[in-house]
Amino acid sequence: MNKFFTELSMLRYELSESFVIAFTQIRANKLRSILTALGVIIGIIAVTLMGTAISGIDSKVDSSFAVLGNDVIYVGKWPWGGGRGEWWVYRNRRNIKTEYAEQLKKIIDATPNSQLETAVPTTVTFRSVKSGDNQVNGVYTMGTTDEYAMITSADYKDGRFFTDAESRAGRNVCVIGYDIGDALFPNQSPVEKTVRISGQEFRVIGVIARQGSFLGLFSFDSQVIIPLTAFKKYFSASQNAEIRVKIKDKDRLVEARDELTGAMRRVRGILPDQKEDFAVNESQAFRSTIDPVKNGIALAGLFITGLSLFVGAIGIMNITFVSVKERTKEIGTRKALGARRRTILMQFLIEAVSICLIGGVFGTAIAFLMFLGISAAVPAFPVAFSGNLVVTAMLVSIITGVVSGFVPALSASKLDPVEA
Repeated sequence: MNKFFTELSMLRYELSESFVIAFTQIRANKLRSILTALGVIIGIIAVTLMGTAISGIDSKVDSSFAVLGNDVIYVGKWPWGGGRGEWWVYRNRRNIKTEYAEQLKKIIDATPNSQLETAVPTTVTFRSVKSGDNQVNGVYTMGTTDEYAMITSADYKDGRFFTDAESRAGRNVCVIGYDIGDALFPNQSPVEKTVRISGQEFRVIGVIARQGSFLGLFSFDSQVIIPLTAFKKYFSASQNAEIRVKIKDKDRLVEARDELTGAMRRVRGILPDQKEDFAVNESQAFRSTIDPVKNGIALAGLFITGLSLFVGAIGIMNITFVSVKERTKEIGTRKALGARRRTILMQFLIEAVSICLIGGVFGTAIAFLMFLGISAAVPAFPVAFSGNLVVTAMLVSIITGVVSGFVPALSASKLDPVEA
């Protein structure tokens, strides 16, 4: 036991002495240490900024899918993603009818322990929306019922959603997205104002709070929602209809999807030996397509930026070899006085790791300042800085120091004291 504590005490002394020697050498060779650390600084900046971009893309994708809804399943004519080359099969399918929503709700109500909560019809078109001299073209215009408010997580900047009475009566009322309200009614509230959708007047009763875009392809802030009955009076509802079904438990998505598929087969009158002529979509369909691409981009980006860190590691290895060569007599003297191989090894290894850590700290600080600058200059650019990135940067710095300094430190520890 005494031997163990003696050895532990000796190890602590050797560690403290190695740190003192390492920082003495760094201070004695300031310019060389700065230039050596510069390679690590550049590498850490590159890797950290790539990490912030990857984190930002992840958060942007997650927020996009959150708007779609993790507890909503979409029944349509086409599968999301285009059907993997079988577009002609899906083109010949029967259109989805908005009336299916009521039939589905009856089946849901009659099913014991159903995993489905409700079904809401939607249909869309793209129209111009105008107010006074202000006009927005190609606006995503949706017709739906008052139950749409149950399946969306959107908040309202002003006003409200339309009621059951307004929905059934087909009143000319509408709810508009944030960007539409900002474009048509700058510096004023759009609520109770009138807009013209393809020449028809609609009274604005609500403005949806900013939601953002879906993967940069579609903005949820550039839409107009009107009652389905009013939609059918002025536009065609047969081409782009869809049924959105809210499920009770998003953790039981597979069971809910199977139940919905069976219910839709009943609604469509599909025989047991016939294939479905409709598509059941959910956000996971997009994830399964996007995740491999996103991961591939992340790996490629980290590999490319990691090359700069590799160059920095080579620089540290080279300088450590030079330091070993310069201090050969010192190493020989220390070993002649009884210094162990591990002591010499530890000394040069700690020196290499110290330079890397200094570079890591400065690199992370500079990367954080650049992150703040990018966020301020380009708010839409998806970047996210987190504590995990700081920890990762420090770990990468330590690993770089160990890897780049081990071989020179090992060669120093193996020097013959007489020859040295």
